[in-house]
Order: sequence, then structure tokens, then C-alpha cells
Amino acid sequence: MNKQNFKNYLLAALLVGLSSCNSSDDFTNDATAAAKQFKVIDVTHHDGHPFSTGKASNTTNGKYLANPGGGVMMQAFYWDVPAGGTWWNTVNTKITAWSNVGIGSVWLPPVSKAQNGPFSMGYDPTDYFDFGNFNQNGTVETRFGSRTELESLITKAHTENMQVYADMVLNHNSGGQLENNPFTGTQTYTNFTGVASGKFPRTSADFYKNSYGNNDEGSFGGFPDLAHVAPNVQDWLWKRADGVGKYYKNTMKFDGWRFDYVKGFAPWVIKDWNANVGGFSVGELWDSNVNILNDWANNANSSVFDFACYYKMNDAFDGNNLNILNDDMMWKRNPHKAVTFVSNHDTDEIWKKELAYAYILTHEGYPTIFYRDYEEWLNKTKMNNLIWIHNQKATGTTSILYTDTGEYIARRNGYNGNPGLVVYINNSATWQERWIQTNWTNAQIKDFTGNSAWIPTTQADKWVKIQCPPNGYSVWSINM
Repeated sequence: MNKQNFKNYLLAALLVGLSSCNSSDDFTNDATAAAKQFKVIDVTHHDGHPFSTGKASNTTNGKYLANPGGGVMMQAFYWDVPAGGTWWNTVNTKITAWSNVGIGSVWLPPVSKAQNGPFSMGYDPTDYFDFGNFNQNGTVETRFGSRTELESLITKAHTENMQVYADMVLNHNSGGQLENNPFTGTQTYTNFTGVASGKFPRTSADFYKNSYGNNDEGSFGGFPDLAHVAPNVQDWLWKRADGVGKYYKNTMKFDGWRFDYVKGFAPWVIKDWNANVGGFSVGELWDSNVNILNDWANNANSSVFDFACYYKMNDAFDGNNLNILNDDMMWKRNPHKAVTFVSNHDTDEIWKKELAYAYILTHEGYPTIFYRDYEEWLNKTKMNNLIWIHNQKATGTTSILYTDTGEYIARRNGYNGNPGLVVYINNSATWQERWIQTNWTNAQIKDFTGNSAWIPTTQADKWVKIQCPPNGYSVWSINM
């Protein structure tokens, strides 16, 4: 190559380099401009404090402690867990490991003897005070085990400083004896005066139809429908010192309640239970309407499962339109009464579960993890990482920074000195990058999932470019 050609080559290379730099700057400016066109949505407006289960942590035993982001609940069963009385022992062996990764509470299935005896999942209760210690309905132990094993599990959880929630079926009973029912003029299976424990005897006067009316808000499965207006029912469920609620709390040492099928009776029932018994409370109100969920939670003075969030996540992730995550949910309406979940023993529709768990474990509310998702179906290391992120980084109110069909970016705004986080969810098949505005000035940040190796520094105006892997998520916060 002669000297003149070499000079021409250098000039061309320089021009190409300048053009490349200008193109990069243009791309950066365009990306920033595109991000700035999205109007940030400040979803929640409160002082930033996390969801509270109403019980202070014990800081003396070195076990699970409440964290800046609040707690995580484990649903410690699934439908048709192994029969044979081994389940309480199985859960007992998991408690320490769950505590070590930051799970703060355990939700157990109904613990009392039910009509189907050794095969029942407990949702057809006969004797609320038979915990597997009376020979009744064809068995001494329940499907899950003995009273001694149940008490050992609860003690173990408390040793690990975890709370234990009982699944309470208050709408209906099953397994009563046949009796003449003066209210129906027929014979009905409403005689529970012979329960083995001798506690909470019931007759047809305690079930609809009776002297108080023909029905309440709902019945289930043709089972005798408890009439909570009946004085005997109120006394034995929540008023008496030796009644169901206070016995479970003070003798069995349960810390709270998951109430089954609360559509079947008025919210005042749970309000009265909570006022008389106390403890954490969450209702299963199977409805996607946020107004219905919020009204019930307020009237019952209770938390409620966020079915609105559940169905929106299903539509967003599996329907490939993350714009749906802008829609209303219980955690947005009332974050301190919303219990979020991805699947449970009754419903398991969401296919892209990892994205859904990334969502609930970085957002407000009280996230619940389903036993089979954690122990069998998903990557436990990734789940443990998300639990840690929830506990340590998911603090403060929530702002949505960007959404389109394939991308969703939200910011937790921090609380009480904790910096919060930015979560990026990518439902597309390729890596994505986007400029977003943080709450941090000139701060080095990193992805605490390890999915991205970037360690960028936010600009003086708090803007920074972050990335997210395909069909995955990244969670960014100050590198400290």
C-alpha cells in the first residue's frame, strides 16, 4: 500500500469511527428519550412501611428475623399430600431450612378430624378439637399425623422464630349423625353432639335452615351450613376461653389463620373472630374483582388473597402482554392487606412461574410460596435468591417505570434507609436493554440475581441503562 493510499485508509477509518460514535450517541439519546416518553406510574402512596403480620420477631435466638422487606409465607401442603399420617413429620424436617433462607411463616392444612378420616384433606371438618388424638371417623391420626406430631411441628417452627397459620373451615361441617330436623321437616346430618372431644356440640339449630333464617351468603358442597348468628356457634368458635379460636391460639399455639371459603358467610364473622381471638388473618375470597376483595378486607378487618393479581399475572405472562400488569390489583389498592401468590392447592394456571415469583417477591403485599413449586418444580436456588431479595431489598412504595407487551420495569422506592430496588421482567426471547430513572444519584448498582454481569453507575440525573435476559428477570439495587 503506497503512502497516499495509506493516508486515505486512515481518513476513512477515522470517519467510520466518528460515525460509529455519533450513532452510539444517537442510540443512547433515542433510548433515553423513548424511556422518558413513558409516564411513570406511582402505584402506591403511603409511608413505605412493609406488610406486617402483627407479631414482633424474637431477636434472641439467632433464627429467622423480620427483614426490611417484610415476610414470606410458605403454603406447606398441596392437594392429596401422602396419606398415612406422615405429613406433619415431613414438614417438620423442612422447617429449619425454610427459616435459614428467610421464610417467616408456615400455612398448614386444616388440622382437625374430618368426615373422610385418614384420607381427608381436612376441608370437611367434624370435630374441631380432634387433632389426631381420638378414635373417630375410622382413625386416630388425621391424614397428616397425630396431635403430638402437630405440636412438635409448631414448637419447631417457633424455635426457628417462624409463625404458624391454621387453615380454618368455618363455613360448613361434615360427618354429623342423622337427626329429625324441625326446621326442614326432614332428617339431616346435623347432629354433632357425639363428637369424641365433647367440645362444640351442634344440632340442627346451629345450621341453616333454622330459626334465624333460611340461609346466609353461601353454602358449599351440600354440607351442613353453619349459622354464625346462632349464639352456640359464636360461643364455641370465638367467644369462649375454651372455644375453637382461643384454644387453637393459646393451647395449640397457632399464630394466625387462613379462612377457607369466606364467600360463604358475611365478613362480620371474621371481624368478630379477629376482635376476640387475635392473630394474623387472611381470607380466601375467590374473586378477581378488586373492589370486592378490598371491601371484604376492610369489613372483615383482615388480609385477603390477591386473586386479582393472580389472574392478571396469568393473563400478562402466559398471554404475552405485560401491559396488563398496569391493571388494578389488591396489592396496589391496599398493600398492607394483600397476600399474593402464584399457585396453591386449588388453582395452578400460571405457566411462566419464575416470572410470576419474580413479580410477587419484588412487589408489595405478603408473598406466598407454594410447597410443590419450591420443593419439587422450580429451581430452589433461584427461589432462595428471590426470597433474599424480597426480604432485604423490596422496600417502600412502588412506581412502574416502563411497560410494553414484552417488558415490565418497576421501582421500589426504599424505606427507612433501605435503598429499594428496580425489577426488570423480560417476557421476550432476546436480551433487552433500557434506560430508566432510579432514585440513586452517581451510585454503582448491580443485578442481585446474577443474571446480568453489568455494574453500571447511575448518572447525576439518576438515569442508568440496565438489561434483562430473555424470558427472565433482573433486580437492581445499590452495590453494597
